[in-house]
Amino acid sequence: MSLTRIIRNAFIPRQRKLLLHNSAPLQLQQEAMKRLIERARHTEYGQKHSFNSIKNYEDFGRVVPLNTYEELKSDIDRMRHGEHDILWPGQVKWFAKSSGTTNDKSKFIPVSAEGLQAMHYKGGRDAVAMYLGNNSASKIFDGRSLILGGSHSPNYNLPGSLVGDLSAILIENINPLVNLVRVPGKKTALLSDFELKRDRIAHETIYKNVTSLSGVPSWMLSVLTRVMELSDKKTLDEVWPNLEVFFHGGVAFTPYRKQYEQLIASPDMHYMETYNASEGFFGLQNDPTDTSMLLMLDYGVLYEFIPMDKFDEAIQTAGMAQQQVEAGKQACIVPLEGVKTGVNYAMIISTTCGLWRYVIGDTVRFTSVKPYKFVITGRTKHFINAFGEELIIDNAEQGLAYACRETGAEVMEYTAAPVFMNGNAKCRHQWLIEFARRPDSPERFAALLDSKLQEINSDYEAKRYKDITLQHLEITDARKGLFEDWMKSRGKLGGQNKVPRLSNSRENIDRLLLMNDK
Repeated sequence: MSLTRIIRNAFIPRQRKLLLHNSAPLQLQQEAMKRLIERARHTEYGQKHSFNSIKNYEDFGRVVPLNTYEELKSDIDRMRHGEHDILWPGQVKWFAKSSGTTNDKSKFIPVSAEGLQAMHYKGGRDAVAMYLGNNSASKIFDGRSLILGGSHSPNYNLPGSLVGDLSAILIENINPLVNLVRVPGKKTALLSDFELKRDRIAHETIYKNVTSLSGVPSWMLSVLTRVMELSDKKTLDEVWPNLEVFFHGGVAFTPYRKQYEQLIASPDMHYMETYNASEGFFGLQNDPTDTSMLLMLDYGVLYEFIPMDKFDEAIQTAGMAQQQVEAGKQACIVPLEGVKTGVNYAMIISTTCGLWRYVIGDTVRFTSVKPYKFVITGRTKHFINAFGEELIIDNAEQGLAYACRETGAEVMEYTAAPVFMNGNAKCRHQWLIEFARRPDSPERFAALLDSKLQEINSDYEAKRYKDITLQHLEITDARKGLFEDWMKSRGKLGGQNKVPRLSNSRENIDRLLLMNDK
């Protein structure tokens, strides 16, 4: 009998409980808030902000301030030095090093033992539960799972305390039973040298019966390319004939989808998006026919949202509770029941890792409120608004997908930034693109991208009107391997590191252009 047929029964109770996301979503959020406040009321942060006085969401919004990383940084550093009961009860020993910042300064996100279990591992189990629910013929547990992780290092030399990629923390603390079905070995999985890791993973897994993949699309593609080089096969199906699913997250899948579909020819291959960040596990694609994700409401996370047209106003109040702010300033922060479909929101979280009303930096748009489903639209800081065009990553992904579809091109990596006004008041966007397959006509590709951006973004369309404010965008062809070389030069090759897609600054693109000329 198939091992998967036996194991799938263990997921049935959870599959039934997940239905509460449809029938009682607000109840799940109320329970999450109650649990968070009860657990943290005796912490230093809980006492400072009168958690004992909180009876409902209105009280919570009144006494707990909006926070960016800067507001919590000093408390997190005390936690990293071993202090107890600061933002969360007890001692937090694990810290996820996040590269999700535009100034290259690392953020260290606390990962409590409770958060590890209630968010991250629970999310991983739910991904499998949903996948099995949608695929009755699955044999996922009859083979191995190739799980791609980062690396970690000691945290201030405190015993048992680690800092590093979230994926490395997950691998370090994973249930030993999982190691029976995952590859590569732990020693290889936690290597810090990505090029060495990539080669060793390929050698360790090439003759295994791999049935699933988990990781960031860009780095996983690099590993799979090395597997293909060693195998001398035409498609990955020939190497791993029972491969059936890729659980992916970290970056948008759109630029990589066609490359994966060419690499894995099987029509039975599945792709499932997950939203698992350093700060927590927030979403899962529960319907293979719908690219939006279900917001996970029973992971010990309380969600709030800020409409992006109110974001700058709200962020000015960071660190101040509502009673310290003039009336109405924080009215733009809405709980889950206040969200609407089609609106671009900045996401705010409070979690069992001690992040309180924390601005995670991601933006989302709800596609449904029954149940609550969403798509990630970008970052609060990763956009181009140099001329009032409000271009976000979601626009960029749609535009590139359209241009690729119409021209047969394939995009491997890209970044874009403004070219500011010269003496003749000429300005435009410059797109640096590394193509896996170049378009026959770069000019047509640029025209299609530009027209699609105008179609889906009215601000961009208005600024492009008659080329008065914003001229036609420019495509610059990146040499093969440019982005990987650049990430390597910054010490950010592999793990959960991401290429910044859009920026108001030319800092990144100018450095890339210098390397492109070498």
